[in-house]
Amino acid sequence: MDIFESITMAGKTLVANKLRSSLTMLGIIIGNASVIAMVGIGEGAQKFVSEQINSLGPNLLFIIPGSPDAQRRPVYPPQTLVLADAEAIASQIRDVKAVAPTLNSSELVSFRNKNASASIVGTTPDFLSVRSFSVAKGRFLSELDLKKNEQVAALGSEIAQQLFGERNPIGEQIRLKNKSLRVIGVMAPKGSTFGDNQDMNVFVPLTTMANRIVGRTSPYGIQVTFISVSVKNEESMKRAQYQIENLLRLRHKITDEDDFTVRNQKDLMNILGSITGALTLLLAATAAISLIVGGIGIMNIMLVSVTERTQEIGLRKAVGASEQDILIQFIIESVILSATGGLLGTALGIGGVLLIGALTPLKAGVSLVAIALAVGVSGGIGLFFGVFPARQAAKLDPIVALRSV
Repeated sequence: MDIFESITMAGKTLVANKLRSSLTMLGIIIGNASVIAMVGIGEGAQKFVSEQINSLGPNLLFIIPGSPDAQRRPVYPPQTLVLADAEAIASQIRDVKAVAPTLNSSELVSFRNKNASASIVGTTPDFLSVRSFSVAKGRFLSELDLKKNEQVAALGSEIAQQLFGERNPIGEQIRLKNKSLRVIGVMAPKGSTFGDNQDMNVFVPLTTMANRIVGRTSPYGIQVTFISVSVKNEESMKRAQYQIENLLRLRHKITDEDDFTVRNQKDLMNILGSITGALTLLLAATAAISLIVGGIGIMNIMLVSVTERTQEIGLRKAVGASEQDILIQFIIESVILSATGGLLGTALGIGGVLLIGALTPLKAGVSLVAIALAVGVSGGIGLFFGVFPARQAAKLDPIVALRSV
């Protein structure tokens, strides 16, 4: 009997037992769908993290207060960075394009009878270019605002909408900690970065923030929460980081452990990428277990099928079918079940990935490698777990089998 006749006979047998065949494929369907969906979600998470980091701005270095030794860093790091540190970096490091020191706080902002909780960002004019923000209406902070401690503010798009609705906010006065600030601009929508809604920010001059709102000054100058540094190009990142670290050590008179930490945007992306990659692998491995369970289900059903089809096997052997013919037919049945289940599971998994991409911020994608691997593995599982039942069927003694007729 040739292979095409075996495939035809196996197909007819499976179609004749639709319910059993469907239940047998169920484990493979769930396994394939789970693997493809989990890999798609993992890849979507990696893309999401990459986009979030890139949205911070191009070629960035972040300088934060406190020791780089995370185990010894306190929950609230000491405020060791000041505005003068940022000015020194901007003037003395040649690879630096722009520097944006930032002083952050969370406060209640009001306009007439409307209130909103906002992130108050005290910063400098270079913040726009360093962090890739843009102004939709009015203007941003200026050097003159900084020098004169002007009580002005640029609003994020969402908080402007909450406070003013369709009203033009430019020139209006908002209240912040019993201080009146004149609105000079509205920012273009930016979205969220790692859960922090950038459109709920209120930008004020750093000097105004430190002297009139939060009172964050020291004998060394205006303290800042962190400093963002934009480097001229990606090739200069490591060199600029090394020079900044040496400059701050000299300025802070450090002889032992640093009281600041410089984080490279690319290093941060690599760290988060390795974490999401490990999670993707873990999710895929967990989902792959269901493929093994599905294979065991195929073996169990095929063993039951051998028992129920004893008469058929004996009759076929009596009319001349060889052990190889019986073996091939049962293996083909097993492979058809697993491969069909794999294709149906693939379709279900792709649908799940597309649905997740439509309903969540994750730009989950369909991995062709994951699809090929899942379908190939499911077919291999069917072949592997189908061999034992097939051998059992092929070894049946035709005389013993025919006695049950």
